[in-house]
Amino acid sequence: MINELILNYIIIFVALEMYEISWQKAPTMMGMITRMNKYYKNNIILFLLMQPTFYFAIYLAMISNFNPYAMFFLFIKMVDVATKIILIEQVFVKKEISNELSVTLLTPINAFFPYLGLVTYPFLIALSF
Repeated sequence: MINELILNYIIIFVALEMYEISWQKAPTMMGMITRMNKYYKNNIILFLLMQPTFYFAIYLAMISNFNPYAMFFLFIKMVDVATKIILIEQVFVKKEISNELSVTLLTPINAFFPYLGLVTYPFLIALSF
């Protein structure tokens, strides 16, 4: 049974993830990257501050004594943020984009896709304790 503390962490995570979804959600990956670029081009620190689940993952890893599940969660969030930055740099800064990448970024995504983290990450949070 999930204890109250773990449930509280999951609720906090869900609230933070919903915040991220609210400002990143778009019908295509290119739309998502475009929305993120608005903050990235103003200030990369602002962009990083708008990724609260990344900081939550760092905190979770520390309080769980670097449990493997918490470390895996942190790794996924690090890759997520790094991928966003790399895509923004490729598309908007360097303006070097392959045909394959442009097709992928312009392909419509399922409306459920942005909410995938709400389904998968709480299990990792629960297993971290």
